[in-house]
Amino acid sequence: MGPTLNGLVKLQSIENRLGAVKAKLTRYRRNVIIQENQLRSLQNALEAKKEEIQLTKLQSDRLELDLRSRDEEIAKYRASLNLAKTNKEYSAILTQMNTSKADNSKLENQVLDLMKDIEADETECAEIKSKIEEQKTKVENTRTQSQSAATKLEADIEEIQKEWDQAAKDISAEALNIFKRVAETYDGEALSTADEDENRGSYSCGGCFMNITAETVNLLMSKDDIIRCPNCARILILSTSSE
Repeated sequence: MGPTLNGLVKLQSIENRLGAVKAKLTRYRRNVIIQENQLRSLQNALEAKKEEIQLTKLQSDRLELDLRSRDEEIAKYRASLNLAKTNKEYSAILTQMNTSKADNSKLENQVLDLMKDIEADETECAEIKSKIEEQKTKVENTRTQSQSAATKLEADIEEIQKEWDQAAKDISAEALNIFKRVAETYDGEALSTADEDENRGSYSCGGCFMNITAETVNLLMSKDDIIRCPNCARILILSTSSE
């Protein structure tokens, strides 16, 4: 390979290092976001549970009010029993009172069930609050670690970028523009080797694995030009074993 392709190979090596450090920095920052999202989910769950408790309490209060109203009704029935003039009248009032008592018993059971639900939800709230405090600590620790790592990684990126800029000076503007465009398409991987299949006596692109013509390989062997894979458009270079 001539100076153009050798320069691109060097640039690709630096690009790979740069991409690896940037990816590591992104992972550290993403970890903070993940932990913050988990904290937010717990906080939302707590608010939802509090709202559920409030609605259950309102339902319980309505039933309690209904119970008090029925208790007053039963008290009136008792008073009416003492004023009944006939057995038939007494029996009718007693039936109504017993029906109201049975209805009250059902309401009391419903209120008890609601109170159990409230108690269980309040216990769950306490557990969520505990998890929130733990998650807050985790978020702060992750953020501190991330900030510490980010400071070093950003410094590394700055140094590697200087190497990249220096290496780019040895490459023509046209070749550099092609490299940048292809690198943007393939997450920094602008170059691909022309790999030989010794059993079949043919070559293929190491990036997309599609066949490359013998004419293309001959050009790579004889010229220092940018030759791109006709399928994926990566910049082709000869593998070490092919040189």
